Amino acid sequence: MTKRMVIAVLALGGVFVSVYLTLYKLGVIGQLSCSIGSCETVQMSKWATFLGLPVAAWGCVYYLGVLVTAIVGTVPSFTESRRLSLALLIEAAVGFAFTAYLTSLEAFVIHAYCIYCLSSAAIVTLILIASIADYRELRPLDTTTSLGRVVQP
Repeated sequence: MTKRMVIAVLALGGVFVSVYLTLYKLGVIGQLSCSIGSCETVQMSKWATFLGLPVAAWGCVYYLGVLVTAIVGTVPSFTESRRLSLALLIEAAVGFAFTAYLTSLEAFVIHAYCIYCLSSAAIVTLILIASIADYRELRPLDTTTSLGRVVQP
């Protein structure tokens, strides 16, 4: 269960980062506070919008979804749920794949890096690692072989 709490805290950090970038992209914040990298170059590129919404807004949706799933996973009736653990793992894997795509765009297409985007990438990577650990921890209680013998996990 503690892994799910770690995932929830990481997701909350991701919410803060993505809300900040979304507010910038929507013009609510006039200038990004970015001492390292080229945040404005990345945020103003054509790649900063996906399906008509800022990529950071999609990040908000993603992180909120992970946050809710992780918090539900700490409820006593769900602490041993493999389905919930699998849901966290799938969310984390999708987020990691999309983040890897976006980071490759920064490196090979935009030729600029945003420290907030890289921070988000680190958060998503840590969420994936914790989700894998959570999933591996919840092994089936009884596994039988084709001969009907019980194999200890």
